[in-house]
Amino acid sequence: MQAIEFDRYGGPEVLTLRQVATPQRRGSQVRVRVRAAALNPKDVLLRKGKFGWLSGKRFPMGVGFDYAGEVLEGPLPPGTRVWGMLGGWRGHAVAEELVAKRAEIGQMPDKLDFNQAAALPLVGLTALQALRDKAKLREGQRLLINGASGGLGLIAIQIAKIMGAHVTTLSSGANRPLCRRVGADVVLDYRIDDPFSKLEAFDAVFDVFGNRNLAAARGCLRRGGVYVTTVPSRQIFNDHIATAFGTVHKARLIIVRPNHADLDQLAWWVNHGQLKPVLDRIITMADTADGQRFLETKRARGKVVVQI
Repeated sequence: MQAIEFDRYGGPEVLTLRQVATPQRRGSQVRVRVRAAALNPKDVLLRKGKFGWLSGKRFPMGVGFDYAGEVLEGPLPPGTRVWGMLGGWRGHAVAEELVAKRAEIGQMPDKLDFNQAAALPLVGLTALQALRDKAKLREGQRLLINGASGGLGLIAIQIAKIMGAHVTTLSSGANRPLCRRVGADVVLDYRIDDPFSKLEAFDAVFDVFGNRNLAAARGCLRRGGVYVTTVPSRQIFNDHIATAFGTVHKARLIIVRPNHADLDQLAWWVNHGQLKPVLDRIITMADTADGQRFLETKRARGKVVVQI
């Protein structure tokens, strides 16, 4: 079968489309014929070696974590349309086939095609777990999303609205209409607006872009407010420890955990018209390197999906 792999850390040029051995399932694993996979900033950081302490130095490594496809073999009936996110830090979803743990796979929403479905698992799970479990967002609370027009931010807006929150977004001026279209209540332009200067305006800050920290967010957070980021750093680990038992403000890092219960929740929202994937573009496997180059510009308006 064909898959995208790389043999060393580096730029997009290290990505190679090659013939590899068909993956073999073990125990309760599911073997899936991949129809589409999505690219994420996580893939870029892994390719650069930023998470080498987690992914290791055993090459080749694969690319991609979320996917949609059909069951070939395993505890689910062959032909079942499934979606999911691979756990761990090595990826391998941009491939013609993959194997996944049964606990990390779900039935694909009926209303989506494969390309649309592949765009949701990683960002959907991340947004849900960040807002529900880390920020503990409740109905009526006020949320600020920094970097709201990318794949994760646009889904976070929708999930926050489902949860009953009032949502303020910070993005480029050109992307304000997109943020409003998916449900944001207040849409701000980072070039001219500074919501971080608004005293005690928010119950939670979700820093998707990753260029802020708890110190920057303290002023705009209400007492008991939570700052959540997706980007690991020494600062967020220190802030997490320092605020672990505090009552004024808290800092939390979201490390997404794939599980079928949360996938089923996302699917329910999709099938009931409450959650919609946002795609920037659909590319082929041969264009994966160009897809990652585009992600590195941080100008994607939604997800980049690889059609297999």
